Amino acid sequence: MDKKDPLKEELNESLVEFFDRFTSWESSVIESSNLKISDAHAIEILGHYGRMNMKELAGKLGITTGTTTITVDRLEREGYAQRVRAEHDRRSYIIELTEDGALAYEEHHRHHLNLASEIASVLGDDETRIFIDLLKKINEHI
Repeated sequence: MDKKDPLKEELNESLVEFFDRFTSWESSVIESSNLKISDAHAIEILGHYGRMNMKELAGKLGITTGTTTITVDRLEREGYAQRVRAEHDRRSYIIELTEDGALAYEEHHRHHLNLASEIASVLGDDETRIFIDLLKKINEHI
């Protein structure tokens, strides 16, 4: 049996608690709209990075293109996104937000900025910079 590392145990507990709180917060924000969490994530990516093809969107979301297709189909049905033919390759499509999708992005993004402001107010400027740097480092490796 492996000896438990108290530091890793504490990190695990803190990560689980943060994830649970963040998931609960995000669910409460999403529940106020008719979106699913996967829809909101796709809208957030498209709103932040702009139009992109299905493979790029799947990569940013960290999911398969098949799952992304299901999400984009739903976003199209609900009027949040549309597929347009790619100019360089008429066989592929570019996904972009509609006007309603852009409005949903603005609203959802505003909630994210409010959360970021709340976190920054607890940490202060120096700790916020360190936290951002740590998150970037972690995101590069997981």
